[in-house]
Amino acid sequence: MNTATTVARPGLDVLVAGVSRIVARGLGARRTAFAAADLLRDHLPGIDVLTPREREGSPDGYVSHILHAEDAFSICGVVWRPGQETAVHDHVSWCTFGIISGIEYEILYRDMGDHLVEIGRAANHPGEVSGFAPPGDIHRVRNTSSELGVSLHVYGADVARLGGSIRRVYDLPVR
Repeated sequence: MNTATTVARPGLDVLVAGVSRIVARGLGARRTAFAAADLLRDHLPGIDVLTPREREGSPDGYVSHILHAEDAFSICGVVWRPGQETAVHDHVSWCTFGIISGIEYEILYRDMGDHLVEIGRAANHPGEVSGFAPPGDIHRVRNTSSELGVSLHVYGADVARLGGSIRRVYDLPVR
């Protein structure tokens, strides 16, 4: 059973309709990501977009819950327990994310072929929204707060069909 269609998700319908309109404009990946970020900034749902059970997360690592997926885009709720992090990775498509709780600390990298170079850092706090598009989307994200981290991510691809939003995991040295 697909819980995305059977569970009440306050605020999700506004995002689905808005992202559908943005994607239909055919703006290109970067401009679509920024337009979706503006929409998310104005309509970032509260913590109740996820069920209490979904908000529990997992002791094994961060968890991504697909809340809506179609050919053109997906919306996921991501839950991070304190200290949980991703591998260094990039994405299959443009992405927009908004922080609902916790602090997502992001380190950005550039691929130099045989190594990565750190090009930036950001501590993303509740209410903050950002967006990006490949190339230039290589990063590692960690919940640095002592509370549960919850964020909403909008991807320009059907992550249910693809099996996730990550295109590549990087295991290169950082210099």
